[in-house]
Amino acid sequence: MPDGDYQGGTYRYLVEALRTYFHTRPDVYVSGDLFVYLEEGNPRNCVAPDLFVAFGAGNHKRDTYKVWEEPAGVPDFVLEIVSPSTWRTDLGAKRERYAALGIGEYWLHDPHGRYLSPALAGQRLVDGAYAPLPASQLPEGPSIHSDALGLDLRLHGEQLRFFDPVEQEYLRDLLESEGGRRRAEDRLEAAEARIAELERTLRQTREYGGSPGPNPR
Repeated sequence: MPDGDYQGGTYRYLVEALRTYFHTRPDVYVSGDLFVYLEEGNPRNCVAPDLFVAFGAGNHKRDTYKVWEEPAGVPDFVLEIVSPSTWRTDLGAKRERYAALGIGEYWLHDPHGRYLSPALAGQRLVDGAYAPLPASQLPEGPSIHSDALGLDLRLHGEQLRFFDPVEQEYLRDLLESEGGRRRAEDRLEAAEARIAELERTLRQTREYGGSPGPNPR
């Protein structure tokens, strides 16, 4: 798992937000901190990305991801959360290994802002090597578009968030989505109650000839 609460909170949001976003797609698998085995019969040949997405893989639970059993093969998108214990590998050997595997996009995020400047980097595989994806500087922080996901990754202050450029909104994780659904239901119930009250008032007005209610005298 990522080191510390900061990395853990980022990890949970990234995985849950993407799972929520792709939950209607049976051909998209989102996971993180899961062993990806690369060679049948050789359990030592594996990686465990903090977050990965595979298009063309079934959207169901797994104990491990074995590339030789998956129609999608290797993941299309990988993101590593840089930490004090992993930053050298993330920026060096792991980057080279993912490129050799043919993983289309490799992303790095440094929640501490100590080892990566800026704290977000997206890279696309071009001719066997990773080339940086262009970044836009927004008031709240850098924004980089992922062609693989069709989403922007943005640093919103100190938080890394997914942004949907079509809907023009940030992706929510499961908890945020449930909270938004409950608030929408509460607003709907309040609106329905108001409509019912207006209908009762209208009926009374009609029954008493334009008066809002009976004359007590």
